[in-house]
Amino acid sequence: MRILIDTSSLLALVKYYRPFDKEDSLKEFFKNKIDNGSILLIDKVFDESRYLSKGQIIKDLEFLQDKKRHFKTDELLPTKKFFNILDNQLCQVQLKNRLSSIEYEQNRNEYLDSADAKLILYCYNESNDLGLDNPLLVTEETSAENDNKVFKKLPAICSILNIEQCNLPTLMKDHFKIRLSQYLE
Repeated sequence: MRILIDTSSLLALVKYYRPFDKEDSLKEFFKNKIDNGSILLIDKVFDESRYLSKGQIIKDLEFLQDKKRHFKTDELLPTKKFFNILDNQLCQVQLKNRLSSIEYEQNRNEYLDSADAKLILYCYNESNDLGLDNPLLVTEETSAENDNKVFKKLPAICSILNIEQCNLPTLMKDHFKIRLSQYLE
């Protein structure tokens, strides 16, 4: 299973778990999972991580700076079918209708260049109807409140597109079968 982790989950790892990771065993665990390809770190998530919370993620998880660990998203492009889904199901229709076509297109282009869109595109392109080896998206976001953004939040989009998603504690407990207590003091 390929696991993609978003910026909010990396921030949660650094803010809520790493302060108790006195021997860096949890940090090393994630480093190994990224190195062996179990967790994919996309370049857009890395870019966001550099600026979020004054670069706290990159300062604490310095191994993320190695570009060899980044999955390049340059060639991850939406299909015509994805554009239709984006325009009709993944946007907040009320907000979309308030915008001119030019404003909406600008919002859509900005969104398609974002980490969230690249995560969704990867999962959407790599998913299959049989559910075999589909990607898992890890996010701390919730479906509630969208901060008046034109496009829905990751959990809502995952639900619409049948993309499996979970949060960081669920990832560790259910997918990696580890207890946080073994890593934290």
